[in-house]
Amino acid sequence: MWKGAIGFGLVSIQVKLYPATEEHGVKLHQVHVADGGRIRMKRVCEVDGEQVDYADIAKGYEDIDGRTAILTEDDLAELPLPSKQLIDVIAFIDADEIDPLRLSRAYYVGADSAAAAKPYVLLREALVDSGRVAVSKVALRTRESLALLRVHDDVLVLHTMHWPNEIRAAAGLAPSGKVTVRPQELKMATSLMDTLSEDFDLDSLHDDYQAALDELVTARLEGKAPPSADAAEPPPDNVVDLMSALQASIDARSEGEPGRSRTKKSAAKKSTAAKKTTGSKSGGGAASSGTSSRGTAKTTAKKSTTAKSGQSAKTAKSTKGKTAERQTATSRRKHA
Repeated sequence: MWKGAIGFGLVSIQVKLYPATEEHGVKLHQVHVADGGRIRMKRVCEVDGEQVDYADIAKGYEDIDGRTAILTEDDLAELPLPSKQLIDVIAFIDADEIDPLRLSRAYYVGADSAAAAKPYVLLREALVDSGRVAVSKVALRTRESLALLRVHDDVLVLHTMHWPNEIRAAAGLAPSGKVTVRPQELKMATSLMDTLSEDFDLDSLHDDYQAALDELVTARLEGKAPPSADAAEPPPDNVVDLMSALQASIDARSEGEPGRSRTKKSAAKKSTAAKKTTGSKSGGGAASSGTSSRGTAKTTAKKSTTAKSGQSAKTAKSTKGKTAERQTATSRRKHA
């Protein structure tokens, strides 16, 4: 889709750009409900009401006084673009200095010829070895963009970026006032994060909406009734007890989900949580909310320890017994 060169210092690498992503899905058109006829958009001039050919259309800008500046393709082509046909590297910076919020579209960068192979590999290996990325400028579709060069597997990737003044300020969006997070709540949140991350495979994710839309379109084409879909449960709009909500989330994930295998570690954590819950209920059903929170925090701490060690309750008990025996033997030797 683009042909040019990467330039840094006096080094020039002839390259080509290829789209790195693509949109999947059913392409929908606007149609007339009564007969299915396509709805076409026509370019009509609002001054004379005439339909205008695409070749006679230019770009324009209207100011606050109502004046219009007409810009033709020739006008735009004559604008100076220092980075035209060139990925002009400005600087090399550490990869973690780039906020993902700045990134836009991605393109694969391929070497354009055999002669470009060595400088291409040199730049690639230098980026990998240094842990850096290259900030650059490039002109795509008549517009200059800030861009980022990085390495993905063994290929260079170009990400167009938003200019600094295109990033909107986030002031006032964070919660106002002082919010205190208790250590128990932080531990529970961390435990939930660990539970959600077990056996996670990013490549296994798919677009459920698109799959349902494909089924709906197929059913309509074949004159069949559309498949019924399960109604989505609305998210809770008010969390009364944060600790209870965190614990319930962990328990729900421990039960297992379709497409997520249940490991021995998650089973051990579930078993430990069940025993602690039973002990808490038998120890006093009329306990106050403060006592309940402390009990939950203790259960979480023990549960987290069990998850990290990867041992079952039976193994822990056996280990404790062996430790006691060693301590008794040591005490006897001292007295002797």
